[in-house]
Amino acid sequence: MSITQQQLGQEFRHDFAIIASWLPFGAKVLDLGCADGALLQYLKASLEVRGYGVEKDDANWLASMSSGINVIQMDLESGLSGFEDQSFDTVILSQTLQAVHNTEVIVREMLRVGHEVIVTFPNFGYWRNRSQILTGNMPVSKSLPHQWFDTPNVHLCTINDFDQFCKNSNITIKERLVLTDNKPVTFMPNLMGNLAMYRLENSLPR
Repeated sequence: MSITQQQLGQEFRHDFAIIASWLPFGAKVLDLGCADGALLQYLKASLEVRGYGVEKDDANWLASMSSGINVIQMDLESGLSGFEDQSFDTVILSQTLQAVHNTEVIVREMLRVGHEVIVTFPNFGYWRNRSQILTGNMPVSKSLPHQWFDTPNVHLCTINDFDQFCKNSNITIKERLVLTDNKPVTFMPNLMGNLAMYRLENSLPR
């Protein structure tokens, strides 16, 4: 089943389509930091997923509810103790990793709750970000739209950083895709890639 931009009533998101390609039809999905529920709307329309969201912001929570998304209002930093082990096919953290404080705890909890985990984040090592730092300024771009004084980001990282994090934490990277302007990047991805997308699973026996 395909979905069109008109059906969603919003700008097409190439990263949404990639996430959808990593999910089975009818999957049970938990989207952490789901914002206005746009990703879950897309996945419900394209794959008929059984989707649930977690969001703490009042306005985003109301927007998700208004869109018919099953969403729980809670702070990710409090953990996922309310969800049972392996209760979801996939747990998603889409461009929210950089805004959480307890990164390792949250990723571990995602791996406990889901059979697979999808994490996407803006790559701070992207050359355009580096060039802004060289001029003496914090990067501001489409993927990092906030100024230094109002940004929600607390843990910006590079692709190399996240690869090392997964290795140190015994997390298996099932698939990694790096994009710039919606196109895959294979040459020097830590320098040339703007958006990193990962499929993860736990390396340790349960």
